[in-house]
Amino acid sequence: GVGGAFARAGCGDGILFANNEKATMQNLNDRLASYLDKVRLLEGDNADLEGKIREGYAKGGPSCEPRDYSCFHKEIEDLQNQILCAAMETNKILLNIDNNRMTADDFRVKYETECGLRQNVDADICNLRPVLDQLASCKTDLQLQCEALTEEMCCLKTNHEEEMNCLRKQATGDVSVEVNACPGPDLRKILEDLRCQYETLMERNRKETEQWYACKVEEVNLEVITSSQEIESSNKQVTELRRQLQALEINIQAQLTMKENLEASLAETECRYNKYLAELQSQISCVEQRLAEIRAETECQNQEYKTLLDVKCRLEQEIQTYHCLLE
Repeated sequence: GVGGAFARAGCGDGILFANNEKATMQNLNDRLASYLDKVRLLEGDNADLEGKIREGYAKGGPSCEPRDYSCFHKEIEDLQNQILCAAMETNKILLNIDNNRMTADDFRVKYETECGLRQNVDADICNLRPVLDQLASCKTDLQLQCEALTEEMCCLKTNHEEEMNCLRKQATGDVSVEVNACPGPDLRKILEDLRCQYETLMERNRKETEQWYACKVEEVNLEVITSSQEIESSNKQVTELRRQLQALEINIQAQLTMKENLEASLAETECRYNKYLAELQSQISCVEQRLAEIRAETECQNQEYKTLLDVKCRLEQEIQTYHCLLE
């Protein structure tokens, strides 16, 4: 627009120079004064813009310059290290929980095995109780048989003594009988032999019965003692396993409580650090937005400044041209 005006002015000036030199000079002076006023006005506006730009830089200060985030890098790195440490601790806790779970499973398997063994022992004990009852009944029967044999032996002894007394009375009587015959067998000797054989038989039967009874009683006692020892051992094992199970349950409960506390602490730490990181991110976003706005404003002001410089250069060229024309 300025160049076109200058061209039009040049053509008109040529006509004016041809017609009236004084009027042309006056017109040129007026136009020069108008251009100079416009230049002064533009220089004043430029000075105001430069002052505003400097004021904006002074107010914006460091925010207009590239922000130095190095002070946040260490804090962010510390937070990342803390998060990594918390993750490692969490992994260690999870590993310990898995190990404890596996240990608990092993102890559970052992406990179930021991329970199975105990059930087998209880079943054996239940199976041995009828045998024990049978042995007790056999013992009672043997005792009754022994008592019956003892009574029978007493009866036989009594009958034998009565028979012996009768025979003695018959042998020692006053009756004398004379028999003209061969001497008969000695009844006393025969009775003595019978008595000895009978007593030997009785003694042998009594010993055999006592030995058999003693063997049976000893076997029953051994079985009872063995069963009692097995029962006592099983009871001790059950008590020990119950104590171990209680200790394991207490340990598992403590581990679960510690896990819950650590998970709550980890969640709280993550929440706190996430909140802090969100605040830092919001601050960074605000600063970046402000930087973008300042950058856009600066570019706009630079564009306006370039436009004004261009206008100023053109005006200076026109002024130079007018000076040349005036000369």
